[in-house]
Amino acid sequence: MTLSEENYLKTIYHLTTVSETEVSTNAIAEKMETKASSVTDMLKKLADKDWIHYKKYQGVSLTNKGQIAAKMIVRKHRLWEVFLVEKLHFPWDEVHDIAEQLEHIKSEELINKLANYLGNPTKDPHGDPIPDSEGNIITIEKVLLSEIEIGQKGICVGVKDSSAAFLKYLDTNKIALGSSIKLLSKEDFDLSLKIIIDSKEMVISNKIASNLFVKLI
Repeated sequence: MTLSEENYLKTIYHLTTVSETEVSTNAIAEKMETKASSVTDMLKKLADKDWIHYKKYQGVSLTNKGQIAAKMIVRKHRLWEVFLVEKLHFPWDEVHDIAEQLEHIKSEELINKLANYLGNPTKDPHGDPIPDSEGNIITIEKVLLSEIEIGQKGICVGVKDSSAAFLKYLDTNKIALGSSIKLLSKEDFDLSLKIIIDSKEMVISNKIASNLFVKLI
């Protein structure tokens, strides 16, 4: 499998995790910042190799073979992120681009030894689940902070937006995975939220709350 084919499989996999329908060519093109015609050409190649199910104008889905392959790419990416943060002490907002390069290393033995060295983590520094060597994923029940009710409490367990800008915002405001959050009130005008986070009261925008996952407690 070429590097480009791996990127396409991973993109399709990520899009299928947020949609119950088959993935459209335009959605792939937008995610990969390329032309729809280029996407169509690649999809035909992937279908010929039995990585995806594809019919023109009907969307795309991964075959069983394609889904396992995509999960293994995601596994490598997220394990490398854990390594970069925990062992090399990179900030969590800097590891994505580096892991994008490392995820294409082919050695299965290396990745399994890396997982063992890290203690076989089940989630990456951003709270996303890491598939095991068989492609199994441990998931937890979580909701967006913007969706909880006034008075409810939760633990921050992940981010929807893993961009460097958003992660830096969280660092600046001392919001991290594991932080306890209680919703005090919600403003009718702009849906901004007043919260207590780790005993500190603050106001955050609805956009911020819509990108933070919490596990209710």
